[in-house]
Amino acid sequence: MIEEIVIRNLGVIGEARMPLGAGFTALTGETGAGKTMVVSALGLLLGARADSGVVRQGCDSASVEGHWLIEADGPVAERVIDAGGDIDPAGPGKAELILGRTITSEGRSRAVVGGRSAPVGVLGDIGSHLVVVHGQSEQLRLRSSTAQREALDHYAGAPLASLLREYREVFHRWQETQAERDVLVAERDRRAREAEDLRIAIDEIESVAPEPGEDVLLDERAEKLANLEDLRIAADSAHLLLSGDVDDTPAAAPLLDMARRQLERVASHDPALAPIAAAIGEASFIVADLGSQIASYVAGLDADGAAELESVQERRADLSGLTRKHGPSIDDVLAFLSQASDRLLELDGDSDRIDELTRLLAEDTAAIETLADRLREVRAEAASRLATEVTRELAALAMPDAALTVQVTEATEYSTTGRDQVSIMLRPHAGSDPRPLGKGASGGELSRVMLAIEVVLAATNPVATFVFDEVDSGVGGASAIEIGRRLARLAEKSQVIVVTHLAQVAAFATNHLSVVKDSDGTVTASSVRQLEGNDRAAEMARLLSGLPDSQSGLEHAKELLELAAAG
Repeated sequence: MIEEIVIRNLGVIGEARMPLGAGFTALTGETGAGKTMVVSALGLLLGARADSGVVRQGCDSASVEGHWLIEADGPVAERVIDAGGDIDPAGPGKAELILGRTITSEGRSRAVVGGRSAPVGVLGDIGSHLVVVHGQSEQLRLRSSTAQREALDHYAGAPLASLLREYREVFHRWQETQAERDVLVAERDRRAREAEDLRIAIDEIESVAPEPGEDVLLDERAEKLANLEDLRIAADSAHLLLSGDVDDTPAAAPLLDMARRQLERVASHDPALAPIAAAIGEASFIVADLGSQIASYVAGLDADGAAELESVQERRADLSGLTRKHGPSIDDVLAFLSQASDRLLELDGDSDRIDELTRLLAEDTAAIETLADRLREVRAEAASRLATEVTRELAALAMPDAALTVQVTEATEYSTTGRDQVSIMLRPHAGSDPRPLGKGASGGELSRVMLAIEVVLAATNPVATFVFDEVDSGVGGASAIEIGRRLARLAEKSQVIVVTHLAQVAAFATNHLSVVKDSDGTVTASSVRQLEGNDRAAEMARLLSGLPDSQSGLEHAKELLELAAAG
């Protein structure tokens, strides 16, 4: 909801402050005072294009500032925060948002969102959630087929919403199934080649049948067998050095035994020698044991090491062939074997999976067709009701020969909303062919058509703020009163701002603003006044008779105000 708009140096308006708020605001004023410029100012805040021509003559720049009351956790607040702007708390669940726009006399434009500079496009994004302007066809809210279908769906209410949720659940499942099957079918040949390659690799590995860590063990065994003679010579030499003479060199064990006996012979003269003698005795036993171990090692060396080495080298070659293809080690080869087996099971199941997906697709396709047909039936019934109600409203809005038609036709493809294309058409005169909204109707007629539509849709699809310009063009008398009455009805659910020159319309407003002008002979400066009491009655009299002090006009104005107050 717009709380206030402040305008400076825009067109004929020098400075104006427009207090708005909830309900129905009527904006009146003399011709040329700048009423339409107020609508233009709002357009600038909503991201409309602008040039230096909107800047008041003799000024460097023009500016517009708008204060909105928004939902603190709604999409507008989220977009403002994304753009780096700020919102101020304004009560439970509410926040205040300030939007600004400045245009220089050189044509440069600057937008401000929540106190921060932002691209003008951000104003457009935010504006689409804030305000709907009716008056010119390029501002038509229901221009696109998508918007018309959404409006009809809102009007259709809960029965269609429930059916649409059921349809979308099936449709999304159908899309996922179709995508998976398409991938499987498209890659069938590639996956078949992959499966064949995996079979060959698995057969090769299983034929060799490697064991975990076998390559490391064989490397160690080959190293030993390749140096068997050197190992035997070294072990024999070590055994002789420990246990027997080698080239007249005394053996270690006998020498240790002799040393122990020498110390024990004199240990009685010095107690410190006893533990040394005991340690030497222990060393003698250890050396003797080592000699025995070496003798056993020599006895255990294979006599036929060459034949075993050949067998080991052959096995190593087989394992090396696997590691070259599938991993640096046999453990990596075995890991590949496990993964390849799992992948092969998956690939071998492709045909079964494709058959299963095809069956599921057939089931979901049938369900989609059934649900889409039901959606079309519900939409067609709602379209008939909507057309009837809007046409009835048009008759009361001085368009007795106009008729609205809402066509629901079958689209070429299914989508997330079914298979329907919705077209809202207007037959402006008897005998004419229905034409798309925005074509074949004047600006005033189009505003009335949109008023009729919005009044009917408001019960199910309210919009935060409506702005109507030219809605009473070419209308007067009782028809103007009906326009005012319907605007008041629309204002029960939304904020409504109307630029009007008819007292019959302004009488129904809960907030009456008048654009007044002064002239110094060269430049007109306009401002906005909020009217109440006698001032409002005088403005109503001026609208009726052109004379604010006309007694008959004042009486008629009071009569209209009483009529509007009575509903």
